[in-house]
Order: sequence, then C-alpha cells, then structure tokens
Amino acid sequence: MHLYLHIPFCHHICPYCAFYKHQPGKLANRDFVEAILAEAKQKKAEVHTPFETVYFGGGTPTLLSPTLLQKLMEGLAETFDLSQVREYTLEANPATYDLTKAQLMRQLGANRISLGVQSFQADTLKTLGRDHSAEDAITAYKTLRDAGFENLSIDLMFSVPGQNAESWQRDLDEAVALEPEHFSAYNLTYEEDTEFMQRHEKGELDTNEDRDADLFYQGIDFLELKGFSHYEISNYAKPGFESQHNQAYWAGNDYLGLGPGAVSTIAGQRWKTVPDTAAYVKRSVSGFDTRTEIESLSEEDRRIEAIALRLRTRKGCPTGLLPTPNPVESLIQQGLIVEKEGFITLTRAGKSLADPIASELI
Repeated sequence: MHLYLHIPFCHHICPYCAFYKHQPGKLANRDFVEAILAEAKQKKAEVHTPFETVYFGGGTPTLLSPTLLQKLMEGLAETFDLSQVREYTLEANPATYDLTKAQLMRQLGANRISLGVQSFQADTLKTLGRDHSAEDAITAYKTLRDAGFENLSIDLMFSVPGQNAESWQRDLDEAVALEPEHFSAYNLTYEEDTEFMQRHEKGELDTNEDRDADLFYQGIDFLELKGFSHYEISNYAKPGFESQHNQAYWAGNDYLGLGPGAVSTIAGQRWKTVPDTAAYVKRSVSGFDTRTEIESLSEEDRRIEAIALRLRTRKGCPTGLLPTPNPVESLIQQGLIVEKEGFITLTRAGKSLADPIASELI
C-alpha cells in the first residue's frame, strides 16, 4: 500500500499546469492540516497493510510553514503505520524553503525530494511562467544536500516554445553537473483548462512532433551516457534510485490519496477527493465523505490500464495481459517492440510512440 498527499498551494500558478492548485490565501493554515489528518483517520480502516512509500505532491508542499509541516507529518505517523516506509518523497520548488525547513523535513522522515526546476535557461523559465531563476534552483538544490538529503530528483521540461537542441543541451549539462540521483524529463503538452491550452488554440504556441522526438532522444542519449538508466518514458535514475512510489503506480498497486483533488485506488475501487479546498476542509473536519467520482474498476479496466502503464517501463508489459489476437508480430517487424521471457518492451524507436503502441495493443 502507498500513500499520496495533495497539497494544492502555489505561490504562482504556472500556465501549463493542469493539476488542482491555487494560491494559498487563508486556506494554507492549520484548518487545512486538520482536514487532511481528519480524512486520514476516516480512511484508516481501509488500510490493511503498512505503507511502503509516502509522496507529498501538489501544488507545492514546501509552501506549508515549518509548524504546519511538522504537525502534518507527525500526525500521519500517529495515524498510520509508517514503520515499513522505504521512500518518503516531498515535491519542492526553489525559494519555498531554507536550510532550517529542509533539515526539519529530513528529521521528520522525508528521505527524497523532487525539485521542480524545469529549466536553467532564463528565457525558457519566462515562457513557462516560473517564478525562480537558475541561481535560485542551484541554491535550493545545494540547501537540500546541506540538510542531509542523499536522494534528489530534478524535474526538467522539453519542447517548450522557443526551446531548441542547444538550449535543451544546456539544461541537461547544468542539471547533470549538480549530480542528482534521479531525473524526470517531461515533454510539454497542452492540457485542458490551462492558459497554455488557450494560447495554443489561438495559434500563439505551437506543437511539433519531430521536435518532440528529437529532444526526447537527445535527453535519452545524454543521460544514459552519464550513467542514468531510462527506466520509464519520462524518468531516469542512477542504479538503485528509481522512484519506488511511481513504480507502484505503474505496477497497478493500491494507493490512498489524501487532500483536495487526490485520487485513490483500493481493492478495485477508485475515487477522487473533492477538488475544492474550502469544500474539502468543511467536509473533512465535519466527518462527511470527501469522495467524488467513485467508480468500480472491472478486470477489463485494470487490464487496459496495466498495458498502458507497464509498457512505459523498462521491464515492460507481460504478454499475458494482451488480447487474442494481438498485433505483437506486426509491431516487432516494424522494430517498435521486442518480446522476451514473457514481456514486451519498447525498442528505442518505439519509446517516442508509447501511447499509440499501447492503443494498438489494447
């Protein structure tokens, strides 16, 4: 079993982000933390095994004050059995913590940080609407090392309008120079209900599949040369530092999500926590059900999802999940997948086509 907490607060709303989030206002306070802890107590009966991983996402979890972070992390430890947790991740953005807060996070049990850098280039950061500089990101990274973190991941983004192979390479060079244990490198996509989607629909922001593929393979070649394993389409790690929490998602393991907008999947049932912080706080502290969009997953639902998720990984998709007949032989002949020891995996050529290949296999 795995635990996810959604902290929806952001100093600044990035124009490409489709996750539920908003500026803190008066909502990033003790009432919010009390609501998450109340929800945790409500859901405790559904957790029958100790958690193996914990992940604070957002939003920006590190926007919570040291006092609230301590109250939240200690409250979770009092509610759930965290004795078997191997990986405890917090997402962080530059300029949202200092050394004292970073040391507190480490003392409270966090052992991994995912740092949202996205780029080290001033023009790319401006296009993405980020409110930090490259210098801020480097300082933030070094602060985490000074606080004792030995497992750090850096988020990068490519195919940003105006970005080219040269600027992407500068990002890769500067990121690798910091010597993190893990990278997530995401191809910018235009999501519904975002400013970027509106601008894309107006023709202000372009898409280019050839550019996407070129930058994607440029990242693979460089990061593998530097000793990082490309273990999932968007993720790279030094040996032994693969994200255990994300691997649980890709394997289809059960997980509990707490906080507004969080998703849970337990025993074949999936639900979303109401994506409205004020309503969430009111419902949770009053003992009311915080769930919405509740659905039961059929075996067929889970089979289809498993193909799409596992195909993205280094291990690949078990052939037993595939329907009969299936287009495996055709895809092998096209050089897009290989079959070995009961699994199909993407070839180098197939990696940039993971989603359409999965659609064919389903």
